[in-house]
Amino acid sequence: MRIVVADDSVLFREGLVRFLAEDGHEVVAAVGDVAGLEDAVAGHEPDLAVIDVRMPPGMRDDGAQAARRLRAERPALPMLLLSQHIEIRHAVRLVSAGGFGYLLKDRVLRVDDFLDAVRRVAAGGSALDPEVVAALLRPEAHAGALGRLTGRERDVLALVAEGRSNAAVAARLGLAERTVETHMRSIFQRLRIDDGGDGHRRVLAVLAYLAAG
Repeated sequence: MRIVVADDSVLFREGLVRFLAEDGHEVVAAVGDVAGLEDAVAGHEPDLAVIDVRMPPGMRDDGAQAARRLRAERPALPMLLLSQHIEIRHAVRLVSAGGFGYLLKDRVLRVDDFLDAVRRVAAGGSALDPEVVAALLRPEAHAGALGRLTGRERDVLALVAEGRSNAAVAARLGLAERTVETHMRSIFQRLRIDDGGDGHRRVLAVLAYLAAG
């Protein structure tokens, strides 16, 4: 696939380019700031954008803000955010549409996991770092919604939000796959996620209670 990479660290950026090229992808642009990212996306119309959350000019959450603007302009553009630290303010709205991932940079060092996340996000799925999921699921921040779930449902939901299939969740928790399916149906009901045929209900189940924020 054709990929744009945006990261202000030259060494990290070049490492990403190498990993992606070795996996058979074409990096059509590798840039170090938000302006370069937006120009590259407009000029190349990539299949995926890999974006550092903190980039020039502000070195705060400029990359995440740019990702939101790009998603508003190109709703079908898959994007994978990378960050040293968890910043979920902009990620909440991005992830609910699918084709979105958020990994901590330490995870990139596990190259196979990183490349799997790239493929999953480009295909329209999700890939959330477990620590990002934990931040989204903090009981003190979202007690109202989480209070509707059982402990086991919370366990299932955290693994699903990482992008795992029902079979993978079942294997991790030592459950039958049918039991996981039952838990998912209960989660959708408790969090009032309607069955509208949306393939991203699984992610929306994790994030629906954040909508008011």
